[in-house]
Amino acid sequence: MTGYVLDDAVAGRLSRTADGLIAAVVQDATSGRVLMMAWMDDAALAETLATRRGVYYSRSRGQRWVKGETSGHVQHVRSVEIDCDGDTVLLRVDQTGAACHNGTTSCFDTATLLGED
Repeated sequence: MTGYVLDDAVAGRLSRTADGLIAAVVQDATSGRVLMMAWMDDAALAETLATRRGVYYSRSRGQRWVKGETSGHVQHVRSVEIDCDGDTVLLRVDQTGAACHNGTTSCFDTATLLGED
């Protein structure tokens, strides 16, 4: 438990998965590059809104994690927007270091399935 509680007005706008999560797309605030996708529960979103640090929920570990807490690759969150369906949030961040756990700038640096003409 983090002690952060999501505002009722925000919580009421969310459409969560069966396990209580929403998707979080993370974008570099300067370049516009999509850096990563992660999951958030209400507490992670509340903590992100309160601290301006990227906080997420790890489905594999079953717990929250603060981006950069162990790696030092922190995210300063400039803005958070909710999509029209309430099932995804967009975080625009200033990323320090690699965004991806494998050490790359973006988690989308591994394979291009369809490129521009």
